[in-house]
Amino acid sequence: MGFPDDSESSTQRIASRFRRKRDDAPETGASPAPEPSAFARPPYQDRPQKAPVAEEARPERRETWSPYAEGKKSRGPLWFTLGGLAVLAVLVVGLTMMWKAGSSDSAATAPRRTSAPLPSAPPGKYGYAAQRATDPDPLTVKELFPSKKFAVSGRSYEMTITSKLKKCGDGALGSKLQKALTAGKCTQLIRASFRDKAGKVIGTVGVANLKTGKNATKVASAGSDTNYVKPLPGKDAVTKLVGSGSGGAQVWTHGHYAVMIWFQNKDGSKPDKKSQKTIMRTADEIAKATVFKALDTRSLTGHPA
Repeated sequence: MGFPDDSESSTQRIASRFRRKRDDAPETGASPAPEPSAFARPPYQDRPQKAPVAEEARPERRETWSPYAEGKKSRGPLWFTLGGLAVLAVLVVGLTMMWKAGSSDSAATAPRRTSAPLPSAPPGKYGYAAQRATDPDPLTVKELFPSKKFAVSGRSYEMTITSKLKKCGDGALGSKLQKALTAGKCTQLIRASFRDKAGKVIGTVGVANLKTGKNATKVASAGSDTNYVKPLPGKDAVTKLVGSGSGGAQVWTHGHYAVMIWFQNKDGSKPDKKSQKTIMRTADEIAKATVFKALDTRSLTGHPA
């Protein structure tokens, strides 16, 4: 739209001056763009600009780098990114190799089982000692009676003599007991005699090795006042009297073993109620500290301690 020619106001004159300056400026086909910034978005344009008809000199611009620009300026950041990825890959590979090496070392140093695992103990109260098949090792004197002197609950005892028999009947009194030992496939009878510290109570402990627990039970059933372990006299002045006079006898069982005892007063007198209690306590403490301790180990392992 044009302006009137007949009159010219001050406002029009000012506008005319600006038009003359604009007309004097070289035409570029587009208004000069503001200097770009690395962080600013391009100015919004209302309508598409026409391409210039001819190349003309453009005003000099200050170059800035953008990580999203194309061309040689993006190669530096690109190589940096690729280098970072390469370093990351090397770290991953290195950590993987270290982990594998550690696993190999652990596997190499880990102890390996060289034999089959030990079987669990057979069920039942006596475990391996329930029968000779799972407890095959023969008894020994040292296993059953390891110490000559020992104490139980402050009371001292001493072993004075031992005996080991393969013919079990020779270590028993009474035909019924002897037959039970033979029928039970008894292979050994080990005996030992003891005294207390005061020398007032003396006696013999014997262990018979039968084939099964049932055989041991039959031997125990055969025990009586006339069927018991044969007392083993010692060579000392006290235990040489074992078996003389009156005493008390008992047969216990532990798996396929029969534990037989004979205990008495030293002078062979018939025990009253008080002395009976002392005699049985002595027999019980000696048996527990010797033979039963050894047989408990066999129940757990099937072998002597």
